[in-house]
Amino acid sequence: MKSKIHEFLNLKSEAMSKRIIIGILLFIIGATSSQKISAQGERTPGIRHQQFKEQRRIRGGVASGELTRKEVVRLEMQQAKIKHDNRCAKADGVVTPQERAILRSEQERASRNIFVEKHDMQHR
Repeated sequence: MKSKIHEFLNLKSEAMSKRIIIGILLFIIGATSSQKISAQGERTPGIRHQQFKEQRRIRGGVASGELTRKEVVRLEMQQAKIKHDNRCAKADGVVTPQERAILRSEQERASRNIFVEKHDMQHR
């Protein structure tokens, strides 16, 4: 009778040990995956919003005839480069202040270019 009880308790303790080990492993996996998810790309809402506004300005220039096709192509390529640089900056999970400054500089240049192209008196 004692051997059956010991055997039962031993099986129960093995099952508990397995559950504890599985629980610890799941906790570790969950903790590391949540870090990866949060590090997949630091948010850059200001940069995204600025790009949205510039796209709207370009569309407005096309609608009003202020931008020629050639100008639109060049401005769109500039916007695509900013978007690419933004993705590259986010690739390692951290957008450094230096990367952020470069992105802002590119956006300011693009904004100036949009203004100049819209006001250069060329019409399609």
